[in-house]
Amino acid sequence: MKRPPLITDPPRRKRTLSDEEHALWESVAKQIKPLRKKHRVAVSPAVRAETETPVSTRVPRTQSAIPVTAASPKKPMTPPLAPIGRRERSQLSKGKKEIEGRLDLHGMTQARAHRALSGFLHRAHSDGLTFVLVITGKGKVGAESERGVLRRQVPRWLSQPEFRTVVVGFEEAHIGHGGAGALYVRIRRLRV
Repeated sequence: MKRPPLITDPPRRKRTLSDEEHALWESVAKQIKPLRKKHRVAVSPAVRAETETPVSTRVPRTQSAIPVTAASPKKPMTPPLAPIGRRERSQLSKGKKEIEGRLDLHGMTQARAHRALSGFLHRAHSDGLTFVLVITGKGKVGAESERGVLRRQVPRWLSQPEFRTVVVGFEEAHIGHGGAGALYVRIRRLRV
């Protein structure tokens, strides 16, 4: 039995994006955070129109023939927080690793505690300290939900970009150092 010959469709041409679609794509592409650091090169609309010719008439070009504007350098990102390692936490709680500084925020207002914390952490960073203890106090648990404000606020402050330049990470302290009312804070090393 003889098979009929296969009929193949002619190759399809790729559809080019309209200006509206291209603008939409650019806005989406700007909002996406890349997995790897690769700088996106911005192409002007005139160059884009020039390079979007139909596939059949497209002529290969060298990269140097297309004028491209370089992307503006972004300001450096604030480093992310990292948890204190299990081994280091164990050594801190057993006293094998030294806590090089302590700050007690008991009885301070939020504004005063924030200033004290900022000054203390910046001094610890400039002095080259590694681990410090910040004592917030446990606050009273019960009907008064406003108690323990510093206990709730200090971790939020440490997560903010202003402190991430000097803080690597933080965790609740061991019961011997204050438990839920204190935090181990690891200070970022000075860059030379």
